[in-house]
Amino acid sequence: MKHFLRVVTQFFVFLYCKCLWRGLKFVARKLTGRCELQRICYNNKHGARRTLKIESSLKYSKNELLRSALSVHPDKVEKSIDDIMALKKINPDTNPQLGISLQASLLQIVGYRNLVGEVEKLRREPYDCENAHHETLLMQLWKELRPDTPLSGRISKQWCEIGFQGNDPKTDFRGMGLLGLHNLLYFAEHDKATALQVLHDSLQPKHNEMSPSEWEQKSLDKAIGFSFAIVGINITDLAYSLLVSGALKTHLYNVAPELPSLLHFQQTFCYLMQEFHRFWTEEDPGDIMEFNRIRSKFHRRILKQLKHPDTALCPHFSASDLHLVNL
Repeated sequence: MKHFLRVVTQFFVFLYCKCLWRGLKFVARKLTGRCELQRICYNNKHGARRTLKIESSLKYSKNELLRSALSVHPDKVEKSIDDIMALKKINPDTNPQLGISLQASLLQIVGYRNLVGEVEKLRREPYDCENAHHETLLMQLWKELRPDTPLSGRISKQWCEIGFQGNDPKTDFRGMGLLGLHNLLYFAEHDKATALQVLHDSLQPKHNEMSPSEWEQKSLDKAIGFSFAIVGINITDLAYSLLVSGALKTHLYNVAPELPSLLHFQQTFCYLMQEFHRFWTEEDPGDIMEFNRIRSKFHRRILKQLKHPDTALCPHFSASDLHLVNL
């Protein structure tokens, strides 16, 4: 019975998409004198509300030229807009705002696609201790988080002080590659006060049941907080999954006036780190074994936020730092 209902439902969805929806679009054009792209641009404000609808309209169009607009190079966006205007027989002189709106949204769409590729490239690049640039980034991370404490050596138990699992951090980057290191370093450099506060809190006991001197005698891996670097790599994985799944489009289309960039992704990571730190504290876990449960709950909460078309995961960076549009 369930299978039958599913087949019937799929049939009516197909019928709606192929027949009824196209009929409704035809009637709407005759009544308004505007094509679907015009109606979207004129009836929705700049940002995710407009860009997501334009993206959907182009994606499911019968016309190859419209569908191909989603994969053009950023330098070819302007020509693509001209082709669309010509195809739709829209006079750019009498509809100047339409071209501007389409260009802004199309730049966001192709920019998001390019950002996914750039992030994936960093994720796939493994940390190489023989690579001088990789080593420089890692040592810079230590200096940012432990500015007053010299590192005794490249292989050292001191790495545990900033939340790595062992003597050599390279093994912890295996899941997210260089992407995890880039995010951690960006957080430490560009939101230093928050990063240092999160690191400090992660090393503290859950309750004030010990004196400071007693706590200092305990091993760092017995802290009832969380491992800063490991959590940073884990939150990088969360941000990556949001990006690749398309869930992050809502946020990025609202905060990036044109091309979403790696900078926007890293600022989103900073926000997620700050919010996860707050969420972890609110959840008040008994120990680190509850991490996966709390992470899953946090993930669901972020996904719920991103379902709203006006969502912008704005951290405490200034608007100028974030390059935010006026929402």
